[in-house]
Amino acid sequence: MKVLHIDGDQLALEDLREVVFERRPVLLAPDAREKVSASREVIEQLVRENRVAYAVTTGVGKLSDVRIAPEQIRELQLNLLRSHAVGVGSPLSELVTRAMILLRANSLAKGFSGVRPLIIDTLCEMLSRGVHPVIPSQGSVGASGDLAPLAHLALVIVGEGEAIFQGRRLAGKEAMAAAQVKPVVLEAKEAISLINGTQAMLAIGTLSLLAAQTLVETADILGALTLDALRGTTVAMDERIHRARPHSGQLHSATNVRRLLEGSEIRQSHIDCNRVQDAYSLRCIPQVHGAVRDTLAFSRQVFDIEMNSAVDNPLVFPSPRSQREPMRPSKVPAIDDRRARGSANDRTDLGEVLSGGNFHGEPIAFALDYLAIALSALAGISERRIERMVNPALNEGLPPFLASGAGLNSGFMMPQVTAAALASENKVLAHPASVDSITTSGNKEDYVSMGMAAALKLERVVANTMHVLAIEAAAVAQAIEFLAPLKTSPRLQRVHSTIRGISPAVDRDRVLADDISKLARAISEGKLARAAFE
Repeated sequence: MKVLHIDGDQLALEDLREVVFERRPVLLAPDAREKVSASREVIEQLVRENRVAYAVTTGVGKLSDVRIAPEQIRELQLNLLRSHAVGVGSPLSELVTRAMILLRANSLAKGFSGVRPLIIDTLCEMLSRGVHPVIPSQGSVGASGDLAPLAHLALVIVGEGEAIFQGRRLAGKEAMAAAQVKPVVLEAKEAISLINGTQAMLAIGTLSLLAAQTLVETADILGALTLDALRGTTVAMDERIHRARPHSGQLHSATNVRRLLEGSEIRQSHIDCNRVQDAYSLRCIPQVHGAVRDTLAFSRQVFDIEMNSAVDNPLVFPSPRSQREPMRPSKVPAIDDRRARGSANDRTDLGEVLSGGNFHGEPIAFALDYLAIALSALAGISERRIERMVNPALNEGLPPFLASGAGLNSGFMMPQVTAAALASENKVLAHPASVDSITTSGNKEDYVSMGMAAALKLERVVANTMHVLAIEAAAVAQAIEFLAPLKTSPRLQRVHSTIRGISPAVDRDRVLADDISKLARAISEGKLARAAFE
């Protein structure tokens, strides 16, 4: 594939998808290399002149008042990585790890972090050669970003930690050697630049967003097919209704359902029936699915900004070359001067180093929680449609539980129970993590985002929702067949054929667990969406 040149400003969600899933190669853009080098010059001058600058010549966090001697700077870098690599729990997936590496490299490429271009080059090489650090999933409160996860990532850059290479879990040094990537000796500020940031929560968020886009498209398709199987009306999809309340997502989903049902013989067979209204899970598909779409659009906006942001601390702001004039010399503090903050010591004729809080995960944490809430609703309304298909009191004359020979066979009685369990679990997981906070680092980091907790919950909500939709797919494929010889629309017939190519008709009871897993995989790969719209 064509090489992706990252510059810190133009990384798109589609670029991330190609790098993560298709192994698109990545390099630092030439213009970005110049910006990165300029910010590095500022750091090197601060070190040469022994000035006080947070995390450059001082400790970090509560220890930011402690001066670091020039001969201790390399030792500080290793100490920071080792001391912060305290994650626990199951490792993040290889896909999430790839997204983290790309996002960290792109943030550094903005030229505000003070690292050498070599650091970004090494991250790009790790991506291209498939060196994937082993990163425990728990241990971040989303305060100074995702410190623990990023420390585990950064350890491999220096030849420590562990990594997966070609399917084998190796010591970081061995993995780098096997991939022919040379470990780096970190210089001043480079450790803090690698571990300060929101890339773990953002990596999970961006991949969840990509999955969610496929889920909401698939939900429109299955909702339309279920509407047809239950012989519902399309009156509620009338464009005039939705123009009267023109939320973008609602309009989109209503248009989808109308298109999907065009040419349905089932719909035509009861067009003059006496039913006035359908249940909300059918009638309000555009309103619910559409609200999910709008939530995805909001989250995408947040993630797009974050993907191209400088999120470590402190940040380096080089002076334009045309304005670089010798500054009036400031007194270089003695080694025991511990209280110099925000003084002239952290700026030179080459630029300034400013300490702030861009690492804080609150913007992403809110979006992650919002996504979990939205997808919980998507799973919830899908489960209600499943219930309407299997419940003999609600299913418009379909066999009880969609079973051939109900009684001897239980049909889809238990798949609905599984869908109910998953939808209910989502309700618990949808409780926002971002409303919580806990004090860390000796009360220096006294309000945190809990963004990583939000991200990990969201991952599970995505998986649960995918499986609920898989159950709806299996159930509606069964339901539609009981209406033969009438056929659904041409588009939905293609969807039905796709489902049947994965999950055969249930003529008598059999184990459906594998069918559900296979359908969930097909949904995640976009197979149902392509069948309907291509």
